[in-house]
Amino acid sequence: MKLLQERIRQEGLILSDTVLKVDSFLNHQVDTQLALEIGREFARIFGDKPITKVLTIEASGIQFAMAAGIALGVPFVYAKKKKAVTLAENVYSAPVHSFTRQETYQVSVSQKYLNSNDKVLIVDDFLATGAALVGLVDIVKESGAELVGVGCVIEKSFQEGRGLLEARGLEVHSLARIASMSPGVVNFVEDNHLIQKV
Repeated sequence: MKLLQERIRQEGLILSDTVLKVDSFLNHQVDTQLALEIGREFARIFGDKPITKVLTIEASGIQFAMAAGIALGVPFVYAKKKKAVTLAENVYSAPVHSFTRQETYQVSVSQKYLNSNDKVLIVDDFLATGAALVGLVDIVKESGAELVGVGCVIEKSFQEGRGLLEARGLEVHSLARIASMSPGVVNFVEDNHLIQKV
């Protein structure tokens, strides 16, 4: 997605060869028009599949799952990192380790909102180590629903996440795939070619 790549190039802060900060437009302050465009792109990619739910994890994936849900005309559900007193005991859950927060959460989804009749698209903001997405995949499996694909806004292709998902036979689409990065330089993977953005 050229628009997303351009925003990363212009506004992304590369703090190290593994840390990209995009909080000015994606995951702290959100460019709502860009988020809606991202949702439309996921709907274009996965729109031929019989999706009934979009699933994400709180908090940074919510705006993209909602945008995808709007574009697809289906509800979105997000896994909660902390169990609220209002959340019933009947939940699907999985442990998820956060790379950015260096914490492990037991994420959960109420069984009322995911079941064996659902066809699920998982959407998240980042694919890096794959921990959050593997946790969501496990929740979908536990629910008996069918997982039709995984959509990520930004992928750090030099980390192991994609490999973990593809090893499970999953279809993975990322809108901006980063091959490598260092302060001031980001290299994108596009159509199996390396595109350098300085």
